Amino acid sequence: MKMFLINSLTTVLAIYILVCILLYFFQEKLIFFPEKLSKEYPFQFDQTFEEKNIKTNDGAILNGLLFKADSSKGVIFYLHGNAGSLSSWGDVAKTYTDLHYDVYIIDYRGYGKSEGVINGEEQIYNDVQTAYDELKKEYSEDKIVVLGYSIGSGPASKVASDNKPKLLILQAPYYNLTDLMRHTYSIIPTFLLKYKFETNKHLKGCEMPVVIFHGELDEVIYYGSSLKLKDEFKSNDKLITLSGQGHNGITDSEEYKNELKQILIGE
Repeated sequence: MKMFLINSLTTVLAIYILVCILLYFFQEKLIFFPEKLSKEYPFQFDQTFEEKNIKTNDGAILNGLLFKADSSKGVIFYLHGNAGSLSSWGDVAKTYTDLHYDVYIIDYRGYGKSEGVINGEEQIYNDVQTAYDELKKEYSEDKIVVLGYSIGSGPASKVASDNKPKLLILQAPYYNLTDLMRHTYSIIPTFLLKYKFETNKHLKGCEMPVVIFHGELDEVIYYGSSLKLKDEFKSNDKLITLSGQGHNGITDSEEYKNELKQILIGE
């Protein structure tokens, strides 16, 4: 019996170690779920837009879409979630163009028509900064609103902390990925995580107002993440809890739209 228990524990430990090794080397496939599009894919949306690509520091081309509003008050730099591509994420633009804000959305590496593959956190930050720099050629920073949803909330808070946009909006943000991993997969050691996305750390460097929207029924990124981020707030920052809201569909929420209207245009 003793040998059986020892052998069983040894087998379980070996399997656990193997799983941890696989998680470390293949974690991009567990975090990012891109939809790939051909270069010839024709985007179709019921409003004016143009494809606006950027070249990264290492020469990769990232595909982006710029949606134009009537009598524009500025631009929303929108960093989307971890799945899909611009073919579906472009649908969020109307919420903001209806409020007279242009919208610029990029696909991360390996998403949509964007080239390359994601292989590091700093790479993502550099790509997002490059896109922001391109945006500054057309808009002054006091006209730029950075918005990050879900996985995009970390890079959004990072680029906002390194620059001086008018406003930072986060939808369903995590405190950081280490905290989210502890909460969701407590059995996995956090030192395996290559992507930290420390939203909490980046908020400390954000001089502009920060507004967080989080659904109280979020089943992907627990609502307590935003309560923790609230502890990092300045006096003019704000957490808006969306009643009965889950992780998906925040942009379509009437409560979100009403709050957003007041924030962006004061009505």
